[in-house]
Parts: sequence; structure tokens; C-alpha cells
Amino acid sequence: MFYMETGSRDPYYNLAFEEIVLQRRTTGEYLLLWQNDNTIVVGQNQNTEGEINRSFVEAHKINVVRRTTGGGAVYHDLGNLNYSFITSVEDAERLTMEGFTKPVVAALRGLGLSAEASGRNDILVDGRKVSGTAQRLAKGRILYHGTLLFDSNPGMVEGALQVDPAKFRSKSAKSVRSRIGNIRAALKTDMTLPEFWDYLKTALADEITPAVLTPEELSAVEELKRTKYNTWEWNFGRSPKYDRINKVWFEGGGLEVRTAVEKGLITDIVFYGDFLSVSSLDDLTAAMRGCPFRREAAAEVLDRFPLQALFGSIRKEEILDTMFY
Repeated sequence: MFYMETGSRDPYYNLAFEEIVLQRRTTGEYLLLWQNDNTIVVGQNQNTEGEINRSFVEAHKINVVRRTTGGGAVYHDLGNLNYSFITSVEDAERLTMEGFTKPVVAALRGLGLSAEASGRNDILVDGRKVSGTAQRLAKGRILYHGTLLFDSNPGMVEGALQVDPAKFRSKSAKSVRSRIGNIRAALKTDMTLPEFWDYLKTALADEITPAVLTPEELSAVEELKRTKYNTWEWNFGRSPKYDRINKVWFEGGGLEVRTAVEKGLITDIVFYGDFLSVSSLDDLTAAMRGCPFRREAAAEVLDRFPLQALFGSIRKEEILDTMFY
């Protein structure tokens, strides 16, 4: 397995770096370990303003960036370590997170921790969430990445995120702070984050080969940072005004649909949520524009797309119920 580090704590650069590896390195297996400093990372399909505590973010000068994978918003600081696996996938329909989660859980258990995979995309230690994960498919390659809360500040996590109370409807834990934990606090023998980082490099792969990006690839990272990840349009500019808004929480995640309708036709539509998509919804939303605002017409459009890749375990009827409430 090839091993890379971004050499940066800039979230806009790091997400661009990760995407360039996904796009340009079309063969082989890659492991990336990296950190963002003081950052909220929102999921691909989330309404950014609805996920962040704006006054807290501004007061603490927190970076805000959108990633290209589904799932919910997370807070990163230098007590958190991020990992990315990038590899080829032969059968996308049979793809599960389990194969990628197992080595992370095994690595944590190797430190004597009581670690387990839980729910849609979480890893728990002693019943507390220490890792959230997400994945994305792109031209036969898969990006699977996650956080590892090693020694993060729980007060910053709780203050930065505007958590939807609906997420806690069926959970006994009622706050972000009570749900998350730090790996370091559970260790029987203390270690520093750099020591944890060095441990993971060998624990997540049988053998690693250090690799770096070429000068041309590094230039592409800088360009992608400038034109995409460090722009207001990408991070915030997906919240236009709509005529109809509805949000529902399903087992597969929250789904919010905003629809603009004129003369009985859909003129614009956006699907927000923390559902675990692995593909962009752009083609679907483009196909919806001009569609009659009727359940059966929208159902015909949905039937043309791989809904599991777009909405995770949220089903077609649940999508339609949210649109036509």
C-alpha cells in the first residue's frame, strides 16, 4: 500500500490533495493520514448554514469546508487525525463500509481498546463515538475516509456544530459531548498523537511504500483548492430560495428537499441531508428540472438513477414522501 501525507493543516488544501489522489492515481492502494486545524467539514449534500453555529464559528475563526462524500458535519482540530483509503472497486453494488472499517477497528483493538463498528458509519470505543466515516465512488475507484478523535476538545465540537435535535429522537444521549469520546482517554498506556500516528501507519497496512505527488499534481492541488474548496460557492452557495421545503428523519439519515415550482414544473430542486451517498446528486437534480411537479413524474425520474449510490439506505418512496408531503 502506498502511503502519503499532505504536509498541510489547511482543510481546503487537504481536501483538494485527497481528490487529486483519487482522480490521478488510478491504480494501486493508497493510505493518507492528515490533519485539519480548527475546521468544520460538512457533508456533500448538507445545507452548510443549517449545520454550523455561525456566531461560534466566527468568534473562534473556524474554517468551514464542504467535502465530496455524504454523511454529517464534523469538527476537526489538531487532536483529531484523519485517514483516507483509496483503491479500486470491482463491484460497486456489493460495496460495503465493513471492509474498510475492519482494519481501523482492529488497529484500535491492538491498543487494548474496546472498539466496535456501530450504526451507519460510526466506530465506538467504550460506547462513545471516536470515528465517523464516509465514502465516494469515482470511475472505478473508491475513496473511504474517516476521523479519529484522539484528543479533541469536546467543548469546541459541541459549540461549533448546530446539531438537529431530530438526530436524538431515539437515542438516550442528548448532546454531542455525551455521544463522543477521545481515544487517548481510553488508553491503558498513554501515548502522544505523533506516537498514535506512527502506530497507525503500520497498523492499517501490512506494508507501506512512501509516495509523494509529482510537481504537476501538486500544482493541480493548488488549483483545485483555489477554484473549488476555498470558494463561497462550493462551501455555502447551495442554498437558494425555494417554494416548498420539507425535512424528515429516516433510519438512513436526515433528508431535506427544497423545490422551486413554476407553472406546475420543477425549476430547481436540492436534496440536503447526512445520508451516506457515494455519488454526486448533480445529474439527478438536473434531470428533475422541467419535470412536472407530480409524484408519478418524479418517480419516473428517480427510477433512472442508482438511488442507493445517491441516497444510501433512504428508499424511493421515502424520497417521494418528503417531496410530496
